[in-house]
Amino acid sequence: MKQRLFEKRHTVSWQAFAVSLDRLERPASAKNPSPTAPLPVAAIPSAYRQLGQQLAIARYRCYSAALLARLNQLALRAHQQLYRAPQRRWLVVLQFLTTDFPQRVRANAGLFWLCAALFYLPLLGMGLAVYQAPELIYSLLPPESVADLEAMYAPDQAGVGRSAADDLAMFGYYIYNNIGLGFRTFAGGIFLGVGAAFMLLFNGVFIGAISGYLTSRGFIETFYTFVAGHGAFELTGIVLAGVAGLKLGWAVAAPRRWSRGEALRQAAASGVRLILGVVALLLLAAFIEAFWSSNRTIPAEIKYAVGIAGWLLVILYFTLAGRRAP
Repeated sequence: MKQRLFEKRHTVSWQAFAVSLDRLERPASAKNPSPTAPLPVAAIPSAYRQLGQQLAIARYRCYSAALLARLNQLALRAHQQLYRAPQRRWLVVLQFLTTDFPQRVRANAGLFWLCAALFYLPLLGMGLAVYQAPELIYSLLPPESVADLEAMYAPDQAGVGRSAADDLAMFGYYIYNNIGLGFRTFAGGIFLGVGAAFMLLFNGVFIGAISGYLTSRGFIETFYTFVAGHGAFELTGIVLAGVAGLKLGWAVAAPRRWSRGEALRQAAASGVRLILGVVALLLLAAFIEAFWSSNRTIPAEIKYAVGIAGWLLVILYFTLAGRRAP
């Protein structure tokens, strides 16, 4: 085969391979549209093998030095990408938290607002109902639990006697409780999303009932200064766990052109990425809840200011983070 015909047959694949390498070497170049579509990342190893075969053929047939240099350069670049040292784990985590996670949340904005409605509307409705009729709390909690709740947030008892060891123990408890709730909400989505929706509704009703009852009892400062610091991260994490769960349910109910098994596999892979971000939010909430929220020596004004700053941080993070990344 003559060199001109050889080049004509393979030029398009070489160009696509070069564009793919450009994007791997310089991620910012992905924002600049190219007339040649890049190869999928998963196809790069096989394209590298084919390029090696083509380079061997070109050498055997004594094609021009310019063509050999072009193919050899592509092969060297591909080799460096395929066999480079793995990226440091902390960089991977940082990239996920600063770019991938907020991008995924914005990509599921419709589900997010649906889950927010399923959680916050029952919370507000039940909170108002229990505030007006405090005896409704007994429809959710036995009298012993209500008494414990009052003792916990009584102005003369809340936070008394907490040592550093107690804070550390509560940190472990909050991690277990919060992350367990997130995973149960996510897993419940496999039942056509009903389980995830139920978890959002139930927790909204439960939190609203407690909030309304303690407010009606006059435990305003002790309760709201406690929840102010970590509330933004914990409540947002619960809603996002519901988003991941409803994605599972939607894949089972409406798999579109895929089989249900394949649609569920894809939704689970995407949902797990969301859940990793949820875990990060709940870990942060648990840390604040254990070591900051329970500290009664901090003035109420500062706690409220930190709580407002937390909500602003969450809003700005999911609105702006990762927008400049490809």
